[in-house]
Amino acid sequence: MKHERMAGRVMSLAGVAVLATSALAGVLGMAGPASRPSMSSAGAGAGDGPAADSSAPGLFRVLGISGQIRAMTLLPGASRPAASMAPDGSALNILPLVPLSAKLGANWRGYHVGFWPGERAAGSRARYRLPAGFLEVTPRNEDVPLSTHFRVRDFLTHDQEGTWPKVLVIQFPLLDKLELLSAELVRLGKAPALHVMSGFRTPQYNTLGVGPLGGRARDSRHMYGDAADVFEDADGDGRMDDLNGDGRIDVKDARWLAAVAERVEAAHPEVTGGIGIYPANGVHGPFVHVDTRGFRARW
Repeated sequence: MKHERMAGRVMSLAGVAVLATSALAGVLGMAGPASRPSMSSAGAGAGDGPAADSSAPGLFRVLGISGQIRAMTLLPGASRPAASMAPDGSALNILPLVPLSAKLGANWRGYHVGFWPGERAAGSRARYRLPAGFLEVTPRNEDVPLSTHFRVRDFLTHDQEGTWPKVLVIQFPLLDKLELLSAELVRLGKAPALHVMSGFRTPQYNTLGVGPLGGRARDSRHMYGDAADVFEDADGDGRMDDLNGDGRIDVKDARWLAAVAERVEAAHPEVTGGIGIYPANGVHGPFVHVDTRGFRARW
């Protein structure tokens, strides 16, 4: 298995839908491997937070295991649900998706996206399903909350900074895993301050790092919106905190954070995926890759 390595308009409503269970599969995951299990409330107990209200199973599915998801995706033509709020009174946000079929060529309104494997008949063979759609991100909606601790802008590809609109593919099980990881950090006496160093990567941006020098996988999960490279940054200095308390910031802190992610997966198999540990180099500090590919992978 290859290793991972870093390198239209969103409409916010005062409240959104409690979706029927049959309509949730397209809401909680926009893309992913065909073998990937869908998120469900099975196995979740009453102690999983405010979302575990049996009187509102649809709302439970939307808020995730963590209870911290604050957004839904909606493809054109889908029925707009009745208004609702999260149990803590915060608004949920409807995120209209642009169908992937609307992207003609390698660009979207001037933003260079490239092609996903399998998007073109004559292109490279697809290992995973194509995204159903993407979010069109503008300066007006980049701060829309996706969950309690994460916003749209946290997952944007780090290129073409002055080009708008941008494209984002994001899967809600990843957000759920990151929120569960944040909650576990709090339980261990740390701050819920996960920083996303690298979230979604457009296919063209991912291609720039494919190969021995770049280290990115050609079929990287980052292209499908269910992977993130993260580190704990409670002091806001832009690098990993000294998590193990040894007075140093190095790969041992990444291992400490990865061990927390292991505990999250053990407690919540629904978010099983990859966990990778990376040391510092001349460009970045130590970090941990997490994803929700649906099966266990470690490096």
